[in-house]
Amino acid sequence: MAFIDYYKTLGIAKTATEAEIKKAYRKMARKYHPDVNPNDKASEEKFKEVSEANEVLSNPANRKKYDKHGENWKHADDIERQQQQQRQYAGQQQQSRQQSGGGYGDEGYSDFFESMFGGGPSRGNRNVKFRGQDYNAELQLDLRDVFITDKRTLTVNGKNIRLTIPAGVKDGQQIKIPGHGGDGMNGGPKGDLVIRFSISNNTDFKRDGDNLYATVQLDLYTAMLGGDLMVNTFDGKVKLTVTPETANGTKVKLKGKGFPVYKKDGQFGDLYITYELKTPTKLTEKEKQLFEELSKLRQA
Repeated sequence: MAFIDYYKTLGIAKTATEAEIKKAYRKMARKYHPDVNPNDKASEEKFKEVSEANEVLSNPANRKKYDKHGENWKHADDIERQQQQQRQYAGQQQQSRQQSGGGYGDEGYSDFFESMFGGGPSRGNRNVKFRGQDYNAELQLDLRDVFITDKRTLTVNGKNIRLTIPAGVKDGQQIKIPGHGGDGMNGGPKGDLVIRFSISNNTDFKRDGDNLYATVQLDLYTAMLGGDLMVNTFDGKVKLTVTPETANGTKVKLKGKGFPVYKKDGQFGDLYITYELKTPTKLTEKEKQLFEELSKLRQA
């Protein structure tokens, strides 16, 4: 896979701050998002590059590795571990030669590195296998899309991947598809495809974990006298019985009417309803008189 300069991808300098990286990513993501450019393969690929660049540069640890090792940043830990081993081995060889009266001349030093990196006749040729780079992608969904288990087909590097999205997936959650990342080095295994879910909420419900929260308006008369009220849940309507003299801000819990619990079939969170008292307006003269009578009764 050709080397991609993540800084150029986002159009920022190598000295960019975290805030500048975030701002650049949002700008580029809006420009190349598949929803804005339907059936545009070039924009789709560009969006993937932008998302991948952001995943690396927005993570301080990964950014440090990328700045130091470039295209091999994913193998940074392996490379640095190998270099440490090389230094230790070289030190041991030098100490051994000094103790035996020999030196560690240029020829011996060169032979050591040839053996470590596989160049020329060796005393133990070592070809270190490196795992392939992980690919990162973002999948944007609406909250209603993850209320039930669904299947999607993603196209990654020209290959279609059938993906099952379990109900209850959370915003920002990641799943890993093994073996669908970059090719390994020296016969190493392929990397993985890491998909991050970005879930927007265009409903009247607020989600917190597996629980849902909603506000329902309650008219004054039902609040005072009690009665039945139809309210919306995420997947239909239910009838609630309002007790007389219900106060503004009263909360009721509807057990099991929340969001599905991730990977636990048949389990749901709860729905919490908060009553918001609706004050009547545009009163008729008769209504005003009745309220005045009620006021006098309360003051008596």
